[in-house]
Amino acid sequence: MLLKPNMVLPGKDCPVQDSVEKVAEATVTCLLRTVPAAVGGVAFLSGGQTPELASGRLSAMNSTFKNRLPWPLTFSFSRAIQQPALDIWKGNEANVTAAQKALLNRARLNHLARQGVYTSALEKPDAADAK
Repeated sequence: MLLKPNMVLPGKDCPVQDSVEKVAEATVTCLLRTVPAAVGGVAFLSGGQTPELASGRLSAMNSTFKNRLPWPLTFSFSRAIQQPALDIWKGNEANVTAAQKALLNRARLNHLARQGVYTSALEKPDAADAK
């Protein structure tokens, strides 16, 4: 079984938006208290987060708490990976190559987030290729 939850996030209109580290801590604390260790993995929905925030939060969970996690944490193949490519493509054949590059880039960045080594500095063009 895989669990597909959202992260523990402040509401979009909340005047205080918690740090990446605070969201990672709240999410992992909630999961450790409620999700059996026998679950095969946790694949987060991006829950309306920007791709960059979602990647940063996933990376923080994996880097800070990896020794305490009984299951792998990752993304379901959703907005955190697809949205930038869809925004570029817009159904226009001329945008296919650029959209494919964006999709590959987000996949690489989220692979790094899964490993707990993503940083926002990798959002610069070609930075993920250097990793």
